[in-house]
Amino acid sequence: MKEITVSKDMVNKARAKATEMGRLNNSITGGQGSVAGFLGEEVARLIMGGSEENTYDYDLKLDNGYTVDVKTKRTTVPPKRYYECSVAELNTKQKCDYYAFVRVHKDLHTAWFLGVYPKSAYYKDATYLKKGDVDPSNNFTVKSNCYNLPISALEDAVT
Repeated sequence: MKEITVSKDMVNKARAKATEMGRLNNSITGGQGSVAGFLGEEVARLIMGGSEENTYDYDLKLDNGYTVDVKTKRTTVPPKRYYECSVAELNTKQKCDYYAFVRVHKDLHTAWFLGVYPKSAYYKDATYLKKGDVDPSNNFTVKSNCYNLPISALEDAVT
């Protein structure tokens, strides 16, 4: 896990992208997480390199050809290794090689690159939760069907 101090330039890019995109269909947060989501992509690209692609299927294309979809959550506290990373069931058909997970503090000043996980193994290793289920690891009531994996299970880099 790597803590990143977010620059004003990164926030400005994320806000511009969120404004250009508008509200996403099926957004769990009603579009409120778009700036954080784009900021998560900026953080992942800073750590992983590659080029910004921003397709439905993936956000980054690495120099080795692998594709990465970035999943971002907003937070009010630094993440712990037992916290969960999630992929919404609506996103299981995305064609990417890896998922990268990022947490962005709600003040947009700090972010954490949590790690990566190969999509080919994610759904086998993750726990499936239905909307309304209470996640036993943190007592959070799930807002949308999803697959969760603890941060501690993530890899540091694409291999």
